[in-house]
Amino acid sequence: MIKILAACGAGINSSHQIKSAIEEEMKKRGYNVHVDAVVVKDINEDMMNQYDIFAPISKTKFSFEVKLPMIEAGPILYRIPAMADPVFDEIESAIKSMDK
Repeated sequence: MIKILAACGAGINSSHQIKSAIEEEMKKRGYNVHVDAVVVKDINEDMMNQYDIFAPISKTKFSFEVKLPMIEAGPILYRIPAMADPVFDEIESAIKSMDK
């Protein structure tokens, strides 16, 4: 199973929409993924190390180095395939590059 961390400013709405969309789309593409939705300010290095992909709503800087693929997932919220599909494709590409 691929573990993805979705994050937004409040951890209430946007990250949960991103979570649902990624899980649904990756299932359609044949991948077993689980997405957790959190508040960006609550993320620390130990938490980040438990995931395979980081999907924040927008580019995020931390006091530590993010060592896993960071894929900006904000365009998923527009629900316009021309904007969301490239994000899903990037997630799929990151999954394919893993040994899982």
